[in-house]
Formats: sequence, C-alpha cells, structure tokens
Amino acid sequence: MAESLSGLQRNRIHRALSRPNLLMGADRELVLITGLAAVILIFVVLTVYSALFGVAVWIVIVGLLRMMAKSDPLMRQVYVRHISYKPYYKATTSPWRRF
Repeated sequence: MAESLSGLQRNRIHRALSRPNLLMGADRELVLITGLAAVILIFVVLTVYSALFGVAVWIVIVGLLRMMAKSDPLMRQVYVRHISYKPYYKATTSPWRRF
C-alpha cells in the first residue's frame, strides 16, 4: 500500500489562486465601489463638510465590509447566487408536494 502511494503525482496549489480577493480586509470590489462613491460625493459637492462626511461614510462602510469578510470572505458571491436562485425554489415542505 505504501509503495503505491509513493508513485502518485503531486501538484502544488498556489495560495494566491485559492485565497479570496480582499483589499484592506474586505471584498475588493465592494471597497473600490464605496471608495468611488465617496470620492464622487466629495468632488461633486466640494465643501469641507462633504469631504468629512464622505470619508466618515467610507470608513464606516469599510468597517462593516471587514466584519462581513471576517465571517465569510465569499459572502457577496453567495448572496448574489442566492438572489439569482430565489425565483426558482419555492418554500414547500417536500419536493413531491402538489401545488
């Protein structure tokens, strides 16, 4: 048995290919979208208050996104998949139940 296992071919799986794509500890795309929204808010209104508000909102949202990524780094993908499946699966007690 031990001799047959030694003949197996081994392939390396690189960490960069199997890790979730995070930026600042949160989902990369959501961090970039919220940063873009904050920058747009800052430069459209062009006041000191809008700059403070934009930075504060971005920091709060990134904190929430980090908490979300800490519980499940792929939560955004799971939620998007859940929304796409929602019309197809009805809440029934059994798959053989008649409508």
